[in-house]
Amino acid sequence: MSDNNVFASLRGSGRVWAVAAIHGESQRLQSLHRRLADDMAAGDQIVYLGDYLGYGPAVRDTIDELLLFRRAFLARPGVEVDDIVYLRGAQEEMWQKLLQLQFAPAPQDVLKWMIEHGLEPTLACYGGSVEEGFANAREGVLALTRWTGQLRQNMRAHDGHTTLMSVLRHAAYTDDNSLLFVHAGIDPSRPLSAQMDAFWWGSTAFEMMEAPYGSYRLVVRGSDRRRGGVRVGAFSATLDAGCGFGGPLTAACFGPGGELLHLLEA
Repeated sequence: MSDNNVFASLRGSGRVWAVAAIHGESQRLQSLHRRLADDMAAGDQIVYLGDYLGYGPAVRDTIDELLLFRRAFLARPGVEVDDIVYLRGAQEEMWQKLLQLQFAPAPQDVLKWMIEHGLEPTLACYGGSVEEGFANAREGVLALTRWTGQLRQNMRAHDGHTTLMSVLRHAAYTDDNSLLFVHAGIDPSRPLSAQMDAFWWGSTAFEMMEAPYGSYRLVVRGSDRRRGGVRVGAFSATLDAGCGFGGPLTAACFGPGGELLHLLEA
């Protein structure tokens, strides 16, 4: 996949809203969308920072709500298709790997790890179960292939779900290179094209950044495995307030210079 496909470019002259990890909390997302609909101004753009799936109880409703708001947002005067961006989070990365579980060298171990990291609600959402997964993994490659094929078919039965998963980006940046939006963080020692798993799982060096990352004034992430709350520093910002783990869902509005203008919670 080329860089043009994995990275999204945003206009650097306007405000950008960033939505933190959702984790299947559809009601919080609906509430946040109502507030966004009132607070967004002409020319605003929006980036969802991944982890729509997993942990929470309403994965399918969450994806449906994302699609509904997308249609409403694009219907606004002057809004372009590129003004709304969805990043791939750790949960979406795991889901895509689960749909290829038959290729894993140790599928039972991989499935166990995914379930321990919150994927079971997503599996149930698309008609699967943990028990079926382990049974098919024990049976072998052909059984796993049939099982993952059925999961894909079940997902296609929900309008727009497969399409949304196919357009997720690794990161988004403003075209003036002042703001960078990622899922769980970056490794400041690597260029953007070589971040690999740092996008999904973060880096211990992220919040220790003592200088800008390249030309970016601020790097914004939407997921923090420690659930440490919203933190905005000189060069990095974390928006994860623990949605899916009892905390609120957050959205932040950033100005062209990286300044935090608004913070919403639902």
